[in-house]
Amino acid sequence: MVDHTQALSFGVAASDYDRFRPRYPEAALRWALDGLRDARVVDLGAGTGILTRQVLALGHHVTPVEPDPGMRAQLDAVTPGSSALAGSAEAVPLPDGAADAVVVGQAYHWFDRDRAHAEIARMLRAGGTFAPIWNLRDDRVGWVAELGRIAHLGDNAGDVLGRYDDFGPGFTPIEPGEFAHHTTLTPAEVVAMLHTRSYWLTAPADRRARIDRELRDLFAGHPDLVGRETVDLPYRTIVLRARRR
Repeated sequence: MVDHTQALSFGVAASDYDRFRPRYPEAALRWALDGLRDARVVDLGAGTGILTRQVLALGHHVTPVEPDPGMRAQLDAVTPGSSALAGSAEAVPLPDGAADAVVVGQAYHWFDRDRAHAEIARMLRAGGTFAPIWNLRDDRVGWVAELGRIAHLGDNAGDVLGRYDDFGPGFTPIEPGEFAHHTTLTPAEVVAMLHTRSYWLTAPADRRARIDRELRDLFAGHPDLVGRETVDLPYRTIVLRARRR
């Protein structure tokens, strides 16, 4: 069951979301787009445009679609030459066959999957590519696993790879791809990034305070973090790619 309160909680933190959330490794995006050039790409659940801007930089034409008005406003403000459409994965205001590819950054788990798959298949031309993408912390690193426990960060790479095994009858079997990268942040920036997570945004004040206290203790006490002005937060970028039949 999709929690719509959490799914639509990000708009109040749109500016910090855009500033602190990690970007995607270029190799992952090129693989997701399956060798396409000058393609018509739809970015579903586009948020503040992080993925939109990176796909634009690769030379594609991108139409971002986002249900949250706060996120759309941030996307429009920081993404020159692009204007986000109001819509959801289950109801996209685009005609049949309008896209060569549909990408999703960090949002696929919010979708009503059966309805979204049918809508994505409708938008894609035959042979077009569908590719959800996740930046997931590499919790094989000890302090990163502890960070996830404190902040209730949920999905890891194993969860994603084990949970999604098909996109329905309109698509070929899923091909998984994995790419490693990291982002360098100060401890304060890590905390600010975690404040853009749905769990924190929708938590009551006492739970937020407890999370922040435990995060301060982590950075002050973990042997891999003590005295560090910046930390390299490692990620495993997971791409699930399939083509429209």
